[in-house]
Amino acid sequence: MPRLDLLLTALAPAIWGSSYIVTTSLLPGQSPLLVALLRALPAGLLLLLIVRQLPPPAWIPRLLILGALNFSLFWTLLFVSAYRLPGGVAATLGAVQPLLVVFFSAYALKTPIRATAVLAAGVSILGVALLVLSPAAKLDFWGVVAGLGGAGSMAAGVVLTRKWQPPVPPLTFTAWQLTAGGLLLIPFAALSLDTIPTLTGDNILGLAYMSLIGGALTYILWFRGLSRIEPAKVSLLAVLSPLSAVLLGWVLLGESLTSVQTVGAGLALFSLWLGQTNLSLGRSKAKATS
Repeated sequence: MPRLDLLLTALAPAIWGSSYIVTTSLLPGQSPLLVALLRALPAGLLLLLIVRQLPPPAWIPRLLILGALNFSLFWTLLFVSAYRLPGGVAATLGAVQPLLVVFFSAYALKTPIRATAVLAAGVSILGVALLVLSPAAKLDFWGVVAGLGGAGSMAAGVVLTRKWQPPVPPLTFTAWQLTAGGLLLIPFAALSLDTIPTLTGDNILGLAYMSLIGGALTYILWFRGLSRIEPAKVSLLAVLSPLSAVLLGWVLLGESLTSVQTVGAGLALFSLWLGQTNLSLGRSKAKATS
């Protein structure tokens, strides 16, 4: 596996780490469904204009499923979780995703469940919890449900994106999925709004960033990585999201970094190393003995 593929894929979750700051500072109080819609559909339509290629009819059912899992459902639940829970709690719940990918991959891709993969996923959860979870954090039932549901939706999307690979470039595949996810959100967003919201300049700036950078660009890199790297490895890269969120808070907002958070960051990075290194070794040994 070329290091360049891993580094380019890692850029996606590293950029996603800015989502919490952008959501809470530039998009406070907005409908999660509306934010998810305005993040997905403009980016998808823009990419469609660039690629100028529509999906074949036979692929539409799969694209609707992928669009729902990777964008419609996941982003809606992500914003619900971000609005209803402290950032640390939301990030810790999201860290369950690599563990779910291990078991979903075993079912859908017939990938063996490796002890190293489970251990790396468990260490990543612990590292993220120490990194971002505050002892004073309060739990909200629907926020927790949304956080776990979002992790499950993303995990299923990761596995099925690897399973269903159309013979098109990642840019085209991303355009199709974003557009499908955005279109699915239209009726639900419309029903959730009593009136047409008025967007401020900050709102528009936040949505532009979340759509173009946090949406289109990052998912091109993410789907490209999923076509080249096994899902268990890709999913562990998601630990970079809360890590970059904490670093951004430290650099941009002047937040303090405690010794516990430092330990958590170390464990998070160790889980990433453990998964990438040992899963590669395990696969090489399996090929050698087959």
